[in-house]
Amino acid sequence: MLTTRRKFLAGSAAALAIGALPLPAFAATRLRFADVTTADAPRSLALVDIFAKEIGPDFEFQPYFNSTLFKQGTELVAVQRGNLEMAMLPPSDFAKQAPEFDILGAAYVVRDAGHLTAIFDSDIGEDFRKIAREKLGVEILAPAYYGARHVNLKGDRKIMKPEDLAGVKLRMPGGESWQFLGQAIGANPIAMDYAETYTGLQTGAIDAQDNPLPNNKLMKFHEVTDQIVLTGHNIGFGLLLISSKVFDGLSKEAQQTMRDAASKGFAWSTQEYLKQEADLVGFFKDQGLDIYQPDVAAFRAYAQEAYLKSPLSTSWPDGMLERINAL
Repeated sequence: MLTTRRKFLAGSAAALAIGALPLPAFAATRLRFADVTTADAPRSLALVDIFAKEIGPDFEFQPYFNSTLFKQGTELVAVQRGNLEMAMLPPSDFAKQAPEFDILGAAYVVRDAGHLTAIFDSDIGEDFRKIAREKLGVEILAPAYYGARHVNLKGDRKIMKPEDLAGVKLRMPGGESWQFLGQAIGANPIAMDYAETYTGLQTGAIDAQDNPLPNNKLMKFHEVTDQIVLTGHNIGFGLLLISSKVFDGLSKEAQQTMRDAASKGFAWSTQEYLKQEADLVGFFKDQGLDIYQPDVAAFRAYAQEAYLKSPLSTSWPDGMLERINAL
């Protein structure tokens, strides 16, 4: 009996000793993220400096910028196959598998940065999140504003309404949606590679191009144009997504923390982009360009009528345009 008691006490002591040892740390959940932009872009800094810190040590955020991990346009499939956990994609990439997202890239549907936030804070945003979950197997965390596209052209022809762009050769990216976007604001779209646009303006192959103001400066388009019409006809933005499989494995608290972290980060980056845009208006004026705002209401009405008459709007959810316009 004494031997048995001694063995029991010894075993208990050993168990207590083991219990006193530090438990092995659990491995953090790896979040590989891919984007096409540079690491110093405001939206990139928002993810690294704010989002990654806010979600805490339970996650290991691994960003890959400049398409270094996956080529542009392949990220969504990579997430669906489990080769990537997170990505930032424009609505056009979502639309390849879920055509309902096409409406978000149409001219004058999203009006500005504030309107973008309002859309995804409303039941409309929940509808798009549901489509993404059910059709794509991804969860949309938050939208990230990149900037507004404006018309930048040669000559002193005043552009106040869509009809004033009649016959203007406007460089647009290739693809049906982009080409129609040019038509929807009244211009004659010409498909041309981005890298060839400066020469195209210089030689007269095109009369105009459209891009956010930071792109205009980066590509030095102001050197070969005379004016910028602040049409704001298309709002550039991306949607931060995460694999539904990964997201569904998190607690409700962790899911909300991740959403809040994304919103906090992009609220900061949006202000950075807006500040850049405001500063660049002054820069281009100093470079001698005429910068002015046209009749945006006339442009919006013209564009939305054009879309509603085209086959491109057949994939739009019923009543969605009216709901978005009402916000």
